[in-house]
Amino acid sequence: MKKYDYLIVGAGLFGAVFAHEATKKGKTCLVIDKRDHIGGNIYTEEVEGIQVHKYGAHIFHTSKKEIWDYVNQFTEFNHFVNSPIAVYKDELYNLPFNMNTFHQLWGVRTPAEAKAKIQEQISRMHITHPKNLEEQALALVGQDVYEKLVEGYTRKQWGRECKDLPSFIIKRLPLRYTYDNNYFKDPYQGIPKGGYTRIIKKLLEGVQVCLKTDFFANREELTAQADKILFTGMIDEFYDYCYGELEYRSLRFETEVLDMGNYQGNAVVNYTDYEVPYTRIIEHKHFEFGTQPKTVITREYPAAWEKGKEPYYPINDPKNDELFDKYERRALEEKNVLFGGRLGMYRYMDMDKVIEEALNMAETELTYEEV
Repeated sequence: MKKYDYLIVGAGLFGAVFAHEATKKGKTCLVIDKRDHIGGNIYTEEVEGIQVHKYGAHIFHTSKKEIWDYVNQFTEFNHFVNSPIAVYKDELYNLPFNMNTFHQLWGVRTPAEAKAKIQEQISRMHITHPKNLEEQALALVGQDVYEKLVEGYTRKQWGRECKDLPSFIIKRLPLRYTYDNNYFKDPYQGIPKGGYTRIIKKLLEGVQVCLKTDFFANREELTAQADKILFTGMIDEFYDYCYGELEYRSLRFETEVLDMGNYQGNAVVNYTDYEVPYTRIIEHKHFEFGTQPKTVITREYPAAWEKGKEPYYPINDPKNDELFDKYERRALEEKNVLFGGRLGMYRYMDMDKVIEEALNMAETELTYEEV
């Protein structure tokens, strides 16, 4: 007899939700993570009484009441609404693109004036079949919005010129003709009071967790301990890159504690000018309306990914998707290995989608086990 029903590689959101559901059904799970903490990229740690989002800002939002109800079992959420500010040179704009933004750009006050301005700029371009991201964006929002709020940020994010990026990256750039700075349209939104780590702790109550444990360094020994594996790391690494390496984008964070109460007056400030090397500055206390005497800020720098660096975003272009298909076909043949999360499934997912996918997998897997 194996010691555990499931070995779960990765103590992030996907792994924790699955472990919680499996444990409820009487299954035994061993959760391992190579980091020295649980929570994966949603991990928060307390610094100067402030919950710091260690791996970039995470703002929970969903349109699905059942997912909202699910996370609210584990902690209480506040009423934070994501309303980022964009800084371009010495100018300041509201995001997402809405009537406040259009007024700041052109002094217009009515939706009709804003629409006319944007339409005039778009028609001047004569772009009918956008060949790249630059043309796609210009055809959607016109010159001013593109140059001041899209171009520099996108170049930094992807590490390539907009002319060299495929048009499908920007399928749409929503323009809102209302005075509304709420970035997300989802009816449920907020930040967990006391941070995300608290949620993961609750999810993993009663589950055996081993941190600082590298699956690949102890693969045989760990695999021998469980009937099945749920792997939430990089699928190409699991198969020793046998079909080639999938591509990712990485991030680098620079965090500092400042001896002041309020640095930028907003949780998220994007820097859309290409000359500024970081894409945004996060001031963590504003996620929970903090009034602590000090503040903690994080500058976020996009980075090229290479082996050994932390992968954050899968690059879902046709070349990588084709390669992933090969790995996925192989994964589907596995009897005792499941793959989950954004690295195991090689796709970008918001937190609500991660939870939904983990719950779906748990339901399929654990119902099947009962039969």
